[in-house]
Amino acid sequence: MTEQHFDIVIIGAGPGGYSTALRAAQLGKTVALIERDKTLGGTCLNRGCIPSKALLTAAHSAQNIRQAERMGISATLQSIDFGKLRDFRTSTVETMTKGLAGLLSHRGVTVFRGEAELRDVHDVHVAPAGGEAQVMRSFKAGVEEPVGSELTIKGEDIVLATGSRPLPLPGNPFSGALIDSTQALELDTFPSSAVIVGAGAVALEFASLWNAAGCEVTLLIRKDRVLSSWEKRASMTLTRELKRRGVNVVTHTSVNHVDTGTNLGATVHYRQGDGGEERTAYGEVVLAAIGRMPNTDVDWFASNGIALDERGYVLTDVYGRTNVEGVWALGDITPGHALAHRAFEQGITIAETIAGLDPKPVADETVPQVVFSFPEAASVGLTLSEAKARDTIVDPQETAYPMLSNSRMLMSGEGGSMTIVSGAMAGAPDVPLVLGVHIVSPVASDLIAEAEQLVGNRVPLAAAARLIHPHPTFSESFGEALLKADGRPLHTR
Repeated sequence: MTEQHFDIVIIGAGPGGYSTALRAAQLGKTVALIERDKTLGGTCLNRGCIPSKALLTAAHSAQNIRQAERMGISATLQSIDFGKLRDFRTSTVETMTKGLAGLLSHRGVTVFRGEAELRDVHDVHVAPAGGEAQVMRSFKAGVEEPVGSELTIKGEDIVLATGSRPLPLPGNPFSGALIDSTQALELDTFPSSAVIVGAGAVALEFASLWNAAGCEVTLLIRKDRVLSSWEKRASMTLTRELKRRGVNVVTHTSVNHVDTGTNLGATVHYRQGDGGEERTAYGEVVLAAIGRMPNTDVDWFASNGIALDERGYVLTDVYGRTNVEGVWALGDITPGHALAHRAFEQGITIAETIAGLDPKPVADETVPQVVFSFPEAASVGLTLSEAKARDTIVDPQETAYPMLSNSRMLMSGEGGSMTIVSGAMAGAPDVPLVLGVHIVSPVASDLIAEAEQLVGNRVPLAAAARLIHPHPTFSESFGEALLKADGRPLHTR
């Protein structure tokens, strides 16, 4: 069996894995990056963030055509060329994956394609990936060479970045018309009708996508609003806007069974409310989007004594250390937001810690969350209830800003909301800080970047309210909201 040695061995080439590799190589470490897929980038780049946003970009175009008449422009949506749409999606992904491969090669990272297994603290066994006879290795982007039917890679430090996969409905495995998000992205056409089970980011993005394309969408959610763990105003606003666009949002539901039958389509059997009668909802497809499960259920996690919580997530300290010396973990297999940008930053933290630097650990409350629905939703920091629950925070306050006071918002024809949470730390009770920002609006995904800077850097509210925002822009609404939170509202009461 062939054996190779590296300073750091990384299992998984998603955002967390490749950011670890890039930063570690930048710091002079020899790095092996192992991935079982044929392309790098993990779920986000290949089966999640990027292909879904490519489709949502196209759906925005369809949405704009439908809204054109309101502004005096006569335009109609003739048809959708699904072949070209598929090519647009795949070419976007290919460009990104090729760029990533080139960057890793430039940094001197050795990439192996194969199935990895941690045999002990420092030894990773690599077998051929599915359908392959050899483990493949590449130094140069896009140029692979076989290195044997099995391989042992030794590393001083091992980084686990194995990611996650869609969680099936209890008792209802994915089959037939009951599909997961990966299968939804691979559909050759948009469905004419769809039932979506779930109220999180994936569910809402597909609901928006298919609804914009003319699909009849039924959204089954467990509580009274989507994104129920978010700030209440934001989640209620988004629920209302989805309904206004024609999404059939059915609240307080519990799914009993999905009948995929022998014909096309599927029927969801569910109850609404406590003890309600069983009801049904039919869709050409049924998308189960109730969350994801960590890829930690392989035997070698347990055999190496890697500590997991009751849900199967790897327990780490704030720097990514597991309970096993020399083994680190990040991304979707650790508790917290399953977000690419969180994993990316965790990877930088791990690489710098291994290299002997003293990085700032990732704080989950400063990680922005974004849903690319129509309209978008974005959130960072604390809600008012979370701020009130902390003894370290004095006089927490919530400020709501009416988004229709903003000219660009008014032009868009969209509904929205913005909430700013502020409060002082007990050690400085006279200096209110920006503690949280929660937005529903067009381009909320861009607006939240400024909010993250304020929350993450604990910027005083008075200083934040002095920042100048260009006119006329959506960002002005943020500036006005900060003024209102600071007790100096101008364009609103």
